[in-house]
Amino acid sequence: MTMVLLTALGVGGATIFGAVVGFFFKNISHKFSDIVLSFAAGVMLAAAVLGLVLPSLEYGGKYGILMTIAGIFTGALALNAIDKLVPHLHKLAGVSVDDGNKAMESNISKVILFVTAIAIHNLPEGIAAGVGFGSGDISQAFTIAAGIALQNIPEGMVIIGPMLAAGISPARTFICAMITGLVEVVGTFIGYFAVSVSTAILPFALAFAGGTMLYVISDEMIPETHAHGSERGATYALLVGFCLMLVFDVLLG
Repeated sequence: MTMVLLTALGVGGATIFGAVVGFFFKNISHKFSDIVLSFAAGVMLAAAVLGLVLPSLEYGGKYGILMTIAGIFTGALALNAIDKLVPHLHKLAGVSVDDGNKAMESNISKVILFVTAIAIHNLPEGIAAGVGFGSGDISQAFTIAAGIALQNIPEGMVIIGPMLAAGISPARTFICAMITGLVEVVGTFIGYFAVSVSTAILPFALAFAGGTMLYVISDEMIPETHAHGSERGATYALLVGFCLMLVFDVLLG
């Protein structure tokens, strides 16, 4: 349980760490951001496949493939439903400030919506980390948590600029960033206890968590990293992240 708590704090804390970095580097270039985010996408892709999807097949038994496929699509559909309620992250990442009180109020509203979207998307990521520990495979759980944590750092960084530009105070900006990280901590415990209560749902839960991560990678991360002219560098960064996690999996296995 102590390990789960420390991991939850680490995963959530990665967002806060990224936010702190964002205060010092408010105007990060798109190219650098795309490279870092693509690397994180590669790490998450490996974590989803090696730490969630493949273990789901192993725990599922004879008919594990059916449960795994059902879990993957259910996880993806769940995030698709969330996307209909909140905006895609990349659509609000470039909020700008216009003159006039009405324009300022509009920008603040957009930024709040932007931060809310990140917080909501962080919940299933936290659940994925918790489900990993619920499986009992500590090395795979750390692989998943590491992938999510690496992705959270650039995510925390991109929160800061739009909020400060919209006129929100640094203190309130940091509190909002902390909240998005705490959501992930809560999600980690939800995933862990859900699997601990009933091991029968473990194969489905693993696949569900894997499906949410695959959805985020395909729907959010890859389109964002290929939208600013850095496609080649982003592609290689993704491959580096993926291969790095392959190495860790072999070393920890």
